[in-house]
Amino acid sequence: ASFTISLHKADNTTVMIKLRPGVSPSCRILMKSVIRSELEIKPGENVTFTFTCSTPENYFITEIQKNIDCVSGPCPFGDVHLYPPGLPRLNRTYIWDVKASTKAGLELKFSTSWLRQIEPGEMCPDSVSYNINSSIDMATVNIGTFCRNGSVSRVKLLGGVVMSLQLPWHLPLATSGFNIANRASIKRLCIIESILKGESSITLMSPNYPLGFPEDELMTWQFVIPPNMRASVFFHNYSLSNCERKEERVEYYIPGSPSNPEVFKLTDSQPANIAGSFNMSLQGCDQDAQNPGILRLLFQVVVQHLQVDENVTHLVDLSKEKNMTVTIHLEGWPSHTPLMSEPICLICKDPRTCDRVLTLTSGAVYRISFLCKDLSRLRITAEKGIGCMDIRWCQRKIYSLSVPKAITRLPVRLHKFIWKLLATDLINVEIMSPSLKLQQHVSEQRCNRSYSYSIVSATPETELNVGVFCPGGSIEKIQMRNNITISLKTFGKGFINETIPQDLKMSFVPHIKDECTFTVSPNPKAKVYLQTPNWPYGLPPYISISWFIVVPSKQTARLGFSKDRMGITCETGRAYVNIKEETPGAEETVRREDELLPQPRNMHHNFWVNVSNCKPVDKTQLTLQFWVTFADKQIDLGIILAVVAGAGVLTVIGLSVYCVKKKKKTQNPMVGVYNTNVNTQMPGKKGLFRKGRQNNESHVYAVIDDAVVYGHLLKESNGLVAPEVDVYRPFDGPIGSLPPSPPPFSFRKDIKLSSNPEEEPLPLTDADQDTYTFAHQKSGQSEDNGDANKKVKGDTSMPLLENKEQDGLVE
Repeated sequence: ASFTISLHKADNTTVMIKLRPGVSPSCRILMKSVIRSELEIKPGENVTFTFTCSTPENYFITEIQKNIDCVSGPCPFGDVHLYPPGLPRLNRTYIWDVKASTKAGLELKFSTSWLRQIEPGEMCPDSVSYNINSSIDMATVNIGTFCRNGSVSRVKLLGGVVMSLQLPWHLPLATSGFNIANRASIKRLCIIESILKGESSITLMSPNYPLGFPEDELMTWQFVIPPNMRASVFFHNYSLSNCERKEERVEYYIPGSPSNPEVFKLTDSQPANIAGSFNMSLQGCDQDAQNPGILRLLFQVVVQHLQVDENVTHLVDLSKEKNMTVTIHLEGWPSHTPLMSEPICLICKDPRTCDRVLTLTSGAVYRISFLCKDLSRLRITAEKGIGCMDIRWCQRKIYSLSVPKAITRLPVRLHKFIWKLLATDLINVEIMSPSLKLQQHVSEQRCNRSYSYSIVSATPETELNVGVFCPGGSIEKIQMRNNITISLKTFGKGFINETIPQDLKMSFVPHIKDECTFTVSPNPKAKVYLQTPNWPYGLPPYISISWFIVVPSKQTARLGFSKDRMGITCETGRAYVNIKEETPGAEETVRREDELLPQPRNMHHNFWVNVSNCKPVDKTQLTLQFWVTFADKQIDLGIILAVVAGAGVLTVIGLSVYCVKKKKKTQNPMVGVYNTNVNTQMPGKKGLFRKGRQNNESHVYAVIDDAVVYGHLLKESNGLVAPEVDVYRPFDGPIGSLPPSPPPFSFRKDIKLSSNPEEEPLPLTDADQDTYTFAHQKSGQSEDNGDANKKVKGDTSMPLLENKEQDGLVE
């Protein structure tokens, strides 16, 4: 098919047909038997041509440029037509270059479809786009790129304008969709008017975005808002230039405001809940010539219906709180940024200060309101810090870790409350749940309450996830080292309606040995599962964790592990599991990482379980889980029989003793056997006897006067019984050099022998069993040891042995 284009000279229009960028020239233009790759048709020319292919739209584009001079002559104001007719079906771009004086203004007014501004690089859904450039004294400023079906109804510019319209080859558009009008000078770069109908949201950008706004320039956006609607402004992306003079700012003119214009910095929260139409202006500054920087702005205007509960305020009293922040935000914040097209929820701390995210700090009282149809989309995240730098000031103080009522009374669901517990290296943290107690969340025993606690112990180098806990368990308290973060997280709406009050508390305690210590007081009817922290990733190297399990007095606990071995191989050090009952003489059970863990066992007293980690080799981690159950103590029949038998034996012994005492007066003398394990030498005094045992009389026993030793028995018999004395009977067996002296308890297995018997006396061996006999001396019996008897009778206050050996005592 052939095409004929005829241009009038007065139209001042040029048509250029050229190859699309990046396309191979396999299709050409044929004009008067001449093949060419492009064609330019100037004003006043009439040209007929054809294409050498059947699909020229894949290879060629058309540019139509019309120059309009409003400086030297009258401007053709009114609707702008698409000229010339009869163009081939190619992607085409219409360009209107209008030159005008800076003392006058031009207005581009768009038809009822209006325009929507898009970011650079973004494509319009129907491939129809408008681009507006302002031209002042040879300088060009890109006002923006727009699609159809938006809210921008007019654009007023100072000086000339270059307007372009891009159309796809398949769209037979007949009109340009805008007209040009002459206006008085607007005294600023441009004015963009936007008419918003109903609930809507629009996004606008500063000229040249994302490049810099012109230096020391001023521009204005005019927003037309329907009655009974509210508008809010949000800045999403902006940057500031380096100013030498003046200050970059945003000015609002709001009808009815007592302080027009209202001036804001770009870093401020912008006005919200604005009733009626308003203007917003962006003012630049004189920039630093060496380092100008970039002033740019991308913002959003949201229009909403007047909320039914707009005037309903909620009191949030944080005046008595310390180191606490409360943030009200949309669900998913901050990782999820809501789309600009989503229905907006605003939180206002006064009628004009509203935002999608509102943060309240402790020490003040707030009255907040909500501009949101669906409050279930909002969440609360709060954080509170508690610190201790000196144990003397905070050791006895107990802090409550409960959510303040100022938060729970709000009609917004609490998402998370975080307590950060900070202390020095020598101060540790103890958390307690006296009445509810805590249950550790494990696969065999899951938390099913409306909230849970996540506890993390952290240092600058490491982080230990202690675990997830919920109320209604067996753990009374947890002692931890380092700084602690406790996060209360809610599930569903049940937290607000929870009938059982929170009872979690904490205090600061002196330094503890283990990284973490649990005190567990289980319900006697429950089976308790406990597991090591940092599950399932394993304990960090060289960490020690302890559990103290309380066993009721009438109960027996049964302890068992969930697997046979620790399941690790140590690269450095050893890993241990220690179990010990807290009772005198209790035996401690110890297992290393290369040994089998103990089989289930009964524990009759309170007991400890300790897990100490080594440095495992790569790809092995220490994770242990154990369980504890309880049962009533059963009295063994064998024990009952033993007790009865023991009582019978004691009865027989008692009767025997009674009979012996009864017959004591008529019995023959008692015979004693010398015990070699009795130490008859005063400890620590070596060489007490200068002479050998065979050369002195240390083995001779003096007569013991019962009248002196057993004087109290005489009182019972009124002095009628004659005193009884013991008489030495000679012994003919072997005699050692010293009396036996048993070794200390800790060295009984390793007795050293000395080569010098005088300096280091030898104890008697088992063969030196010297046997001595004692007899009751009768009244007529002769005194074989008279000298000895005299000495004893002379001084009964000194022990016999020391009195006998005063002459041989070595100082």
